[in-house]
Amino acid sequence: MSLAFHWFLPTNGDSRHVVGGGHGTPATESGRDRPPTVAYLSQIARAAEDLGFVGALTPTGAWCEDAWLTTAMVSQHTERLKFLVAFRPGFVSPTLAAQMASTFQRQSGGRLLLNVVTGGESHEQRAYGDFLDKDDRYRRTGEFLEIVRDLWAGKTVDLKGEHLRVEDAKLARVPDPVPEVYFGGSSPIAGEIAARHADVYLTWGEPPALVAEKIAWIKGLAAERGRTLRFGIRLHVITRDTAEQAWAEANRLLDGFDPATVRSVQAGLARSESEGQQRMLALHGGRRDSLEIHPNLWAGIGLVRGGAGTALVGSHAEVAERVKEYHALGIDEFVLSGYPHLEEAYWFGEGVLPRLAAEGLWRHPSAGPAAPPAQVPFAS
Repeated sequence: MSLAFHWFLPTNGDSRHVVGGGHGTPATESGRDRPPTVAYLSQIARAAEDLGFVGALTPTGAWCEDAWLTTAMVSQHTERLKFLVAFRPGFVSPTLAAQMASTFQRQSGGRLLLNVVTGGESHEQRAYGDFLDKDDRYRRTGEFLEIVRDLWAGKTVDLKGEHLRVEDAKLARVPDPVPEVYFGGSSPIAGEIAARHADVYLTWGEPPALVAEKIAWIKGLAAERGRTLRFGIRLHVITRDTAEQAWAEANRLLDGFDPATVRSVQAGLARSESEGQQRMLALHGGRRDSLEIHPNLWAGIGLVRGGAGTALVGSHAEVAERVKEYHALGIDEFVLSGYPHLEEAYWFGEGVLPRLAAEGLWRHPSAGPAAPPAQVPFAS
C-alpha cells in the first residue's frame, strides 16, 4: 500500500514564525503576517496538489476560519486535492451534516474527507452553546456517526438516543463516494468511538514507542467489533538539504518564541481536558531544553501551539527514515504542516517524497499504475 501524505491549510493565518492557537488558546499575532484569504489558501492547496499530497487538513474552532465554507471555496481552485474537513458533531444536526457532506461530494467531485473533532475544551464548547461534559460529548459523537453513516447508506433513520433524536430521516441523494471518517482521541471513551466508527485513527506525533502502544490499543478495540482501521499521524515538518540547515531553522523558530507568550499558552493548555493535549505537554514540560524527544522528533512547536506540537526535523534523508520508522509501526497516512505552509510544502514535496518513491513506498496520486518510481540523487 502506497503511503498517503496530506498537507494543512492554515485557516488561522500563516507566517515565517509559528502561528499559535488551538485548544482554547487564541491565534498569535504572527497569524496576521499572511491572512488566510481564499487566494493564499488556494495557492497552498495548488502547491500541495502538484507535489503529490492526497489531501489537506483544515482545523476547527473559534481561532480559525470555518472549515466547511473555506474548503468549499478553495476546492473550486483545485482539481484533485481532497479536503480533510475538521468539524464538531455537537454544533449541527446529524441529518444536516450528512446532507452537507453529500452536497460537498457532488460539487467537488468526491473530494471530501471528514475529521471528526469531539471537542476537548468545555469552556470553548460552551461558547458555542454546548454544555455537555467531555464523556457525554463522546457519547453524542457516537450517536451522531451512527445516524450519519446510516443516512449515507441510503437508510431511513429513526433513533432516540441519549443525546440525539431523529425521526424519518433520509437523504434525497446519498454521497458517492461515501466520505471516509478520520478520528482521534486518547481517552478510553474516545478509543471506543474510534473503534466503532472511524475509517482512519489519527494520533498526534508522539515518539514511536508511544504511537505503537496507541495502535495496539485501537487495533484491539476494533478487532473486538470485527473491524479494521487504518492509522495516521499528525506532525509538523522541517526538512532541508542538510541536518544542520534543518536544525538552524528549528532554532530560528524557537528564538522567535516570546517567553511571555509561552507562559500564557502553557498555562492555558495546562487546563485542557484533552488527554491527547496533556500527552503533548508532557513531552516538553514547558521547557526549552531537551526538545528533541526522539531522533529528529522536536517538541518545540508545542510551546506556543495547542494540538499537534511535534515536528520531524532533519535532512531529507533523515526525515524519510523517520517516516519509514512510523510506517513500520502501522502508520499509512501522514498529515503534515510547516511554517510557512507554502514554502515547507515544497521542501518536503521535493526533498522527501522522491526518496520514498525511489524505495517504492509512495507514488504521486496522478501517476498511472505503470509509472516507474522516481530516481533521485541521495544526499545527507
